[in-house]
Amino acid sequence: MKDIRKAQPRPDWTFEDKYSQISPKLVAGVDEVGRGALAGPVVAAAVIFPPDLNRTEPWIARIRDSKKLNQTSRLELAEIIQKKCYTGLGEISPHVIDAINIRQATLLAMKKAVNGLHIMPERAIIDGIDCIGLGIEEQSIIGGDSRSVTIAAASIIAKVRRDEILADLDDYFGEYGFSKHVGYGTRQHINAINELGPCVVHRFSFKPVKNALTRA
Repeated sequence: MKDIRKAQPRPDWTFEDKYSQISPKLVAGVDEVGRGALAGPVVAAAVIFPPDLNRTEPWIARIRDSKKLNQTSRLELAEIIQKKCYTGLGEISPHVIDAINIRQATLLAMKKAVNGLHIMPERAIIDGIDCIGLGIEEQSIIGGDSRSVTIAAASIIAKVRRDEILADLDDYFGEYGFSKHVGYGTRQHINAINELGPCVVHRFSFKPVKNALTRA
């Protein structure tokens, strides 16, 4: 039987080119990973494609929202993006997340990612509903990691970095299975929290972790 499902639309350059109609502009795409996790940091990345980069290079056509790529593709693309583009990272620890709340921590991670770039962008396009407050022109884009090549590239860099962090944490807290669920609230993870109690890399302000503390 013929598969009649629609092909997933791939991200394009619409939002980047919107700012470059008269002359090339340095546009940073910004995204975060780990906002909904119960453990580990929230990680944001910022990516700028150099204006003279050839957009027809085959690897660019492979860029998607990181959630739509397998691990092998993410790792391959992350390596290329870091070589070909300007990239910056921002990481906010669970302790800070608990202190200032996840929304503010996410915005702070995004700001750190942009400030970590080796070159300052003239514009920023940001996945989600919030702007960051960078002092340059910004646009928030709902579903931006599926609509913008630059934001999708940022999602890949952020995802790869956060997965690395959680794999490292698994070496110290192996009983929680961080390398498998990367801190998200899977049944395995919540069962481990309930049986063992939370550890120092958990977000104590998040409900499943808080609930485990009240039962302890």
